[in-house]
Amino acid sequence: MADDLLSLSSTFPDPTEADWLASVEKALKGRSLDAITRTTADGLKIRPLYRESDFPAADDPLGTPGAAPFLRGATAAPNAWLPWDIRQAFTNASPAITNSEILRDLERGVSSIELVVDASGRDGVQLGSLDDVTVALHGVDASIAPVAIDSVGGMGARIAALVGQWALEQEDPAGQKIDFNMDPLGTLAHTGRIPGGLNAAFAKAAEIAKALDHRFPHANLLRIDARMVHEAGGSEAQELAALIASAVDTLRHLEHRLDTAHVVQKTVFALAVDANYGIGVAKLRAARRLWARVQDALKLEARPMRLQAVTSARMLTRYDSWTNMLRNTAAAFAGAVGGADILTVRAFNEALGRPEELGRRIARNTQIIAMEESQLGRVADPTGGAWFTETFAGDLAEAAWKEFQQIESEGGYAASLMAGAFQARIAAVREARAKDIAKRKVPITGVSEFPLLEEVTAPVSDPPPVRARLEISDAGLAHFVPGGFPPAEDDATAERLVAIQLAAPFETLRDKAAAAQKPPAIFLATLGPLAEFTARADFARNLFAAGGLAAKEAPVPPQSAPEIAAAFKASGCHIACICGADARYAEEAEAAAKALKAAGAQRVWIAGKQEGEAIDSHIFMGCDVLHALTLAHAELGIAGD
Repeated sequence: MADDLLSLSSTFPDPTEADWLASVEKALKGRSLDAITRTTADGLKIRPLYRESDFPAADDPLGTPGAAPFLRGATAAPNAWLPWDIRQAFTNASPAITNSEILRDLERGVSSIELVVDASGRDGVQLGSLDDVTVALHGVDASIAPVAIDSVGGMGARIAALVGQWALEQEDPAGQKIDFNMDPLGTLAHTGRIPGGLNAAFAKAAEIAKALDHRFPHANLLRIDARMVHEAGGSEAQELAALIASAVDTLRHLEHRLDTAHVVQKTVFALAVDANYGIGVAKLRAARRLWARVQDALKLEARPMRLQAVTSARMLTRYDSWTNMLRNTAAAFAGAVGGADILTVRAFNEALGRPEELGRRIARNTQIIAMEESQLGRVADPTGGAWFTETFAGDLAEAAWKEFQQIESEGGYAASLMAGAFQARIAAVREARAKDIAKRKVPITGVSEFPLLEEVTAPVSDPPPVRARLEISDAGLAHFVPGGFPPAEDDATAERLVAIQLAAPFETLRDKAAAAQKPPAIFLATLGPLAEFTARADFARNLFAAGGLAAKEAPVPPQSAPEIAAAFKASGCHIACICGADARYAEEAEAAAKALKAAGAQRVWIAGKQEGEAIDSHIFMGCDVLHALTLAHAELGIAGD
């Protein structure tokens, strides 16, 4: 039967790049290829077409999966049953509630757990003593389901020691698989302060690491975490540069305290992935290239990079939060296909409050479906050799290396943070992106684009019992290092990297509109027949809804300026937007605007760029939408800050 199959492509001539360019030029009606070329926050170009000439995939220049320098991942063949670690993060302040959540999620497909620790209970579990850890991890077998700690909010050595004490009490202490994830520089970036200074922090981390490493051979000791750069609004290259700069500076501080080659083997690296899965895949691949280059420069034996990908928090929205499921799915795809060893998917309703069972269930099932139904882990390095992915990963790695060199020239990661130099560059990227978001060049589905004014809000958990801020016990430290630590010095301080939400400016306007005594609205003054004004009316309706303003129209399209004025009065609105075709604007827009003003309109917009004496403002593709919505709020008397 196979011999009877026809090759359909044999009847078509082989296309050339020149043929493709000619077709594109025709489709673009004379515009250049730049019209469909995108530029990232790092200034890198993403072209519409990549070829073998961009990346010689046939020559396999990056080697093979599982082979040094491990540019294509740690293994030649993924684990058939668990190609990556499905790690769930737990943040409920109560250790007892956290324990019930952990046991439930482990029963339902999670393969490892991560305790997000916060002494205040605001953003994580309150673990202040060995008893708290014992309650939170009751019934957990860390020899089967690894336990990880996220203590980037501070007190990493203390928490690591307490969890270590718990592990010693288990049936098989030496078999416990724990990621202690100590990260002094991550704490400095996240909180802006290291009590006792850098030297004391690294001395403490080194002594605890020695003791833990001796007792728990399967444990990872450190985590180099750059997610806070992403969450603070940084670019992909800045996040990668921070990852490598933090790793190098950490090794520099531990050089005379621990064996560097061994530390490298016991370190996890963490990056954020968002809904742009093409860039996400390239970012993870770029990280491996950068780390291989660092190991070579330090004359270390090439070791595979143990990489954890965590879905972005800054991309999640409070309004239309159900759409976050799609964002998380795209990000999870990037993590799985990009070769992450550990993948953590945030709950879709995290931006609304503490996730409850539905949020955690969707988070873990997103990974289970990707793994077991979509079978994303069946192929080793599935994007290997893809022209765009490999080319852009190379571009990202080069951009990140330049930023890394800049950080090194400033004295290293810690010095750059304490001087505020790195934060200033992040701020520049964040502000540029904010302008693009305001103009909807970076659209946010469900918020700045296609907002739903009447939506069903996703559920969140009830407020957990929170104790007063805990003082985390030193008992674990004394247990593992009975001789104590070097004396503390002055605190190390820096401007902390504050997490942002990309949708926050629009969502703030929505909050204010929702709090108004009367549901705010804008009247759409349509010109001409339905076929003429529909496109611009839909554009205006969508734009003003992004600020929480409903759109009202005449029951029957008005045929004259007096009819427009009458419909406006009947609507009860105070502001209006004229919508129609350009040809009709020239004849009727000014008269309509004057009629609206005479009928009491406080401000008149027009969907387009038609000028007029009675026209106050314009909305159009590329306009500053946030500015327009702020003006509308002001005209309607909606309370500001």
